[in-house]
Parts: sequence; structure tokens; C-alpha cells
Amino acid sequence: MNFDAYARTAVELVNVGLGDLDGLRSLFNEDLVWMRDEVGEKDLGSFRRAQRRLRDIFEYGTTGRDAEVVTELNALLEAYPVQPRISGHDASDWHMHVTSRGASVSSEYLAGAVWGLSVWLCEYGSARFGICADERCGNVYLDTSSNNCRRFCSERCATRSHVAAHRARKRAATLTPA
Repeated sequence: MNFDAYARTAVELVNVGLGDLDGLRSLFNEDLVWMRDEVGEKDLGSFRRAQRRLRDIFEYGTTGRDAEVVTELNALLEAYPVQPRISGHDASDWHMHVTSRGASVSSEYLAGAVWGLSVWLCEYGSARFGICADERCGNVYLDTSSNNCRRFCSERCATRSHVAAHRARKRAATLTPA
């Protein structure tokens, strides 16, 4: 199982707009087409609640509140238990699913996301949970840098923030009398 991919699904959930069912459907990539096709209004509430709780985990992690990260992840692991099963259509397509057959889309997605984030915490620590330093963004990310120095969710946000800071310094320099 690719636990990093599952952890990234938690990040994607926190960062997606869940204003309506179309926003929720945008969460599912090509590998999860079946989820996009099966998700319904009944799942929207579960995803919204989990989104808020997962955001809290990133906020706890970025402020060094590890005990709260662990408490919240354990509560989510209980709410969305992992029940692994092997699935596939032929002998060359065997793969693992994280929930039992017939689980709802929200149960399947959230069990994987919470499990992946929990494994990430145990492997790398909560210091690797990040919230974008660009004030206009607020997206979360997992810091995969070699020296745990990432501050932005993307190159776009980093560039935008650095350009804004540069322009502010230039403005301040022109307003300061010599």
C-alpha cells in the first residue's frame, strides 16, 4: 500500500472546496472514478466534518501540539476504521482496499486518508504537517523537503509571496527619505 498517497488524499480533502456536490466530486482523480460516480449528497456532510477535523490536525502539527494531533487522529481512526481487503478483477490486478466491501464512499476515502496521515505522523512527525505561509492561501501540505524547511504549499504561492514581499520592500525604500 502506498501510504504517502493515502496521506496526500487527506491534504487534498482539506484543500478542496466543499460548497456543493460538484466540489466534492472534483476531489476524485482518475483512479477514483468509481467514487466520483457513486458519491452523493449523503456523503457531503461526512466529508465536511472530516475536512474540519483534518485541518485542525494540520494546525496542531504546525504549532507543535503533538498530543492533540495524536488524540484527533486516534478519534478519526475509530470513526473511520481500516478494514483491509484484497480486490481486483484478475490475477494481475490484485490490490488493497482499506474498507470492507459495500462501504460508503465517505468511509472508504476517509479511512484511507486518516490511515495515511497517521502513518505519515509516525514516520515523519507532525513537524512535517504544514499550512501555507502565503496569507492569501491557507492550503495545507506535507513537507517532503530533505531538511524540513518548506513554508508554502506550492511554487506558485512561494513566488507570489516573495514577489509581494519584494514589492513591499521597494515601496518602503522609495517612501523612506534618504
